[in-house]
Amino acid sequence: MTHPATSAPATAAAPSITALAPEALRSWFQEHRDLVVIDVRSAAEFENMHIRGSYNVPLPLLSEHTDELAARLGSRVVLVCQSGARAEQARQRLGGAGIGAAYVLTGGVPGFAAAGGDVVRGKTRWDLERQVRMAAGSLVVLGLAGGKFVSPKIRLLAGAIGTGLTFSAATNTCAMGQAISAMPWNKTAKEPTRESVILQLPVASAG
Repeated sequence: MTHPATSAPATAAAPSITALAPEALRSWFQEHRDLVVIDVRSAAEFENMHIRGSYNVPLPLLSEHTDELAARLGSRVVLVCQSGARAEQARQRLGGAGIGAAYVLTGGVPGFAAAGGDVVRGKTRWDLERQVRMAAGSLVVLGLAGGKFVSPKIRLLAGAIGTGLTFSAATNTCAMGQAISAMPWNKTAKEPTRESVILQLPVASAG
């Protein structure tokens, strides 16, 4: 069981993945110059609200360039998203690329804002996870209603959604989320790229 972190990251001799409390992150911003906060949400979610000083590296971009990103990161890395699920996926990918210790922010960006953290607010949009819940719920209702009033076969849609959500939970992935993130309303004028994000990250010092 993990606890909110209040101390320095674990060393390579004792690797540990620790949940980081919003209050601890606020202190870290003042105490540690080597801190890098990576926001793995979509660019639209980042534009809506993000932690001041964080870097937006959407999960698909991070997944495509994991090794290159890991090579630029130091030992004090904090991963954030909306609730922690995507940040945990990013943590697992970075772990496979040699980042043995990373922190996942408890409560995500909303939790940091609620704790009085410094955030930048912009255009208001529904976050991706809320969109996924709305889409899944609507398809289930459509399947049940269609099965009753149109054709029993349409009920299979509700079953398919249920199966998909179960698979999503078991594998900690979300195909629906990836599909919705590609929709036009979830795009911004300047989408993050390898050149605009990864190459601009501060390179970790040898020490």
